[in-house]
Amino acid sequence: MKHVHSFVLSLAALGVLMFPVLLHAASLDPIDSSGVQVQPQQQNGISYLSGGIGEDESKAIQQAKGYNLHMTFSVGVDNKYIPDVDVVIQKAQGQTVLTLSQAGPLVYVQLPAGKYTVVATRNGEAKHDTTDVGSGTPRNLVFHWNGDQ
Repeated sequence: MKHVHSFVLSLAALGVLMFPVLLHAASLDPIDSSGVQVQPQQQNGISYLSGGIGEDESKAIQQAKGYNLHMTFSVGVDNKYIPDVDVVIQKAQGQTVLTLSQAGPLVYVQLPAGKYTVVATRNGEAKHDTTDVGSGTPRNLVFHWNGDQ
């Protein structure tokens, strides 16, 4: 019985030692916040984030709250993230509410509820998508260009 008790205590000690490792592995916090340079910006009263270069910056944007439109830009068969996309977001009536140059690879936007058209252009090739945004679950738009550049 003494050996069983020692074995159980050893397992408990191992569990306590492993808990911080498991807790850290499950953490969604950026690894090094000093390397994150993404700051909320505004244009025409619309708040947005643009960036995602590197793992820390990408995680920081993905954890941001309060943005109801999430856009991702990628290229090629490897779906490589790209940071050089021009973005125009228009209301359904055609009124431009946000214009960004050299944005991405992640862009998160807080828009008033409504229907919007997004035009993402890279190297002269435009991609279009239309979406309804509101106060519920954020909408995710993925823009992908073929090729290797």
